[in-house]
Amino acid sequence: MGPIRGQKKKRKVDKKMEPSDMVSGSSEETSTDWFDALAKKIASNLDSSLSRGLDSFESIFNMSRRTFEYVCSLAREHMMVKTHFAFSNGKPMSLHDQVALALRRLSSGSSLISIGDSFGTHHSTVSQVTWRFVEAIERKGLHHIRWPSTEKELTEIKSKFEQIGGLPNCCGAIDTTHIVMLLSTSEPRTDVWLDTKENHSMPLQAIVGPNLKFLDIFTGFPGKLNEISLLRYTTFYNKCQKGERLNGKKVKLSEEAELQEYIVGDAAYALLPWLLTPYPEKELSETKANFNKYLSATHIVAQRALTRLKDVWKMINGVMWRPDKHKLPRFILVCCILHNIVIDMEDEVLDDLPLSHQHDPVYGQEVCNSADETASASRDNLALYLCGRRHP
Repeated sequence: MGPIRGQKKKRKVDKKMEPSDMVSGSSEETSTDWFDALAKKIASNLDSSLSRGLDSFESIFNMSRRTFEYVCSLAREHMMVKTHFAFSNGKPMSLHDQVALALRRLSSGSSLISIGDSFGTHHSTVSQVTWRFVEAIERKGLHHIRWPSTEKELTEIKSKFEQIGGLPNCCGAIDTTHIVMLLSTSEPRTDVWLDTKENHSMPLQAIVGPNLKFLDIFTGFPGKLNEISLLRYTTFYNKCQKGERLNGKKVKLSEEAELQEYIVGDAAYALLPWLLTPYPEKELSETKANFNKYLSATHIVAQRALTRLKDVWKMINGVMWRPDKHKLPRFILVCCILHNIVIDMEDEVLDDLPLSHQHDPVYGQEVCNSADETASASRDNLALYLCGRRHP
């Protein structure tokens, strides 16, 4: 995963926590009474469209009770050290209270004041608890976002991608979404955050696996950068250019042609030996049009993952009012970690959640005309290889 701007370096590496490491709270914290009381407090803020088909717990937190307990186990050590958070009536907040508050803040997109009122606490407490939660999940949950480290893992990913879209040897799909911000005109150099739509934004670039899980993310840079410019700043790009990533087994397409490992992107990205993009839409031959259909059927997983991310973790959807641009990358990172945790826990809560049509509805398709000669030949060879197959 590329660097997240604003992320502090850790002095030591924390032990990874697996789902089996879950630590339950006290019987009082985990009782039905705890959740019933909480649900009554925030029922007025529930989105009825999300609650349809789910029980109230899952409607509020976008995860099952089992996944919630696992998230609590990750956050426990950091959040319960010298904790002083309390409700407005003076009652101390338990670990479950704090995690519930933070998850509701991230998932609802409601204001600090609205969340504070629904939980019965001051908006400053909402801010502090949420930030401590972000620090905790960033520290203990980062291992949920990682590039596959074994040949077995990559082989499974490539097999699933071929089942989805028919492309052999594909290791991921890349796409970019924009976290839109409303910045003060008094801030210095706000122009660098202006994107192609004249919005102040912070792009999030994600490489996604076939199960919608994020394999690599990069954020923190200003919206002035387009997709290919942003990609060139990443560790992923540098490793691929040096042959240190996507350098595994090649697939034989014909007696003369082999295909290396690669990821797929849309027309906004440059065509590279390890990044295949669609043919330009003008005057396409049947072979090229067929290739574009295969690529589109594969690339859609990245679009769906980013759409689900924003639909579920609404704090980073819509327009954020004057966010701290140093903290925002870490909020984005934690939303991505939580997205992956739900998948890793095989949580079925979000399976039937209807998705928006797009994660960046106001942004049209950008086009990059840069094409590497070797990559062009590889794309042509793959297009010919796919020509005899049925359209995906």
